[in-house]
This record gives sequence, C-alpha cells and structure tokens, in this order.
Amino acid sequence: MNVYEVNNIGELIKGNPYVGRGIVIGKSEDAKNAVIAYFIMGRSANSRNRIFAEKDGAVFTEPFDASKVEDPSLIIYAAVRQYENNLIVTNGDQTDTVYEGLKKGVRFSEALSTRAFEPDAPNYTPRISGMATFADNDFTYQMSILKSVDAEGSDCARYTFSYPAKAGLSHFIHTYVTDGNPIPTFQGEPERVFINNSIDDFTNTLWNALDSDNKISLYVRYTDLASGEIQSRLINKMKKEI
Repeated sequence: MNVYEVNNIGELIKGNPYVGRGIVIGKSEDAKNAVIAYFIMGRSANSRNRIFAEKDGAVFTEPFDASKVEDPSLIIYAAVRQYENNLIVTNGDQTDTVYEGLKKGVRFSEALSTRAFEPDAPNYTPRISGMATFADNDFTYQMSILKSVDAEGSDCARYTFSYPAKAGLSHFIHTYVTDGNPIPTFQGEPERVFINNSIDDFTNTLWNALDSDNKISLYVRYTDLASGEIQSRLINKMKKEI
C-alpha cells in the first residue's frame, strides 16, 4: 500500500452508492489556485428536497420545495462562509460556530470543540469541516471530523488535520464509508486526491462519479492565489423552473 498515493476522485468514489456529504480542499496542479469543493447526497425525501444557493460569496442549502420540509434542523445551513482571510466549509451549522469563533479570536479546532456529531441515531452522522487560511499569495488548510466513539453515541471523538498547500494535492473527507443500516462513518485520515487546473474538469469528474440516485448538489470554488479572483461552479440535481 502506497500511503502517498494521490487518487483521482472520480475513480475513488465511482460505484459507491453513498459517501454522504464530502469536502475537498487543496491546490491546483499549476499551484495557481486554492480549491474547495462541497457536495451533499441524500436517501430520504427530506434530505433530497434541497438545493445549493450562492449569495454574496456564501453558499447555503435551501429547500427545493418549502412545503415538503419535514425537519430543517440538520439539512438547512450555511455550507460556505468567509471571515477575513479564512474560507470555511462544513456539512452543518457548525459553519456559523467557526465563523463566530473567528470573530472572537477563537481558533478553528477550539470552536469545534464545543460541537459534536449529529443527533440522528442510529447513524450519528459525523460533522465534517474545513478551513483554508490565505496569506502571502498562498494558503494552509485544516480539516476536522467530529464522530461518535461508539454505536450508542455516548461521547464524541474530535480529530483535526492541518496541511500545507501542495501543488496538485488535496484532501477529501466525507461522512460515510458507503451505504448501510446504520450507515458506517468515515474512517482514518482524509484521502489524498489530485486537483487539476480546470475547474470544469474537476467539477464534472466529481459530479459524474457521485451516485446518480443519491447525489443532490455540488459546489466548487477556485481562488486565484495571486489576484484573489474567484471562479465557482454550482450544480443542483433539482432545478427550479424559471
């Protein structure tokens, strides 16, 4: 086993029916762009009744049909927000926990120490989070997973990973290993994934590899490290008629 292998994300997840929600953070192959991606999947009607919406540089989950929302508590939240030179991406309302913490001078890991996995027994879905911090035309990034220590959800284990940005390399963390009942949670370190220079190539590779029945939405952002220029791509499986 080569622990330094860098995977193609399409090959890594293709054929897997349910990796849940996923975060990718890294640097493009030409070292010019910081890259973040976030996707959601869903099995229930309540989970699938969602879209992404981008507003003022932030990304939110929203109901596709508000009349069909059963429980908004774990499915409606800000997924991507920026505070000063920090770009935050998470799979839940802990985005706001990190954002508010940064405003008070609290570090990423410290802010998340106040949170735990989702209270959705028997799955106890992990909370996954990431943050890219920009400085001197470059960036570093952190990733976190908060997960149950046992099948009973008796307590929370908290893991934080910190990375320098390296050309062509990203790290990928997701909530589940695959489908199941209960659903098995992510194991080990974030996976090493290749990032190419084309936002469209990367977006299409990731979207097309996600299970067609369970995928819901995908957001990808490339930030030019020299100019700060942002390119973004947003895909929703459910599309509202105009």
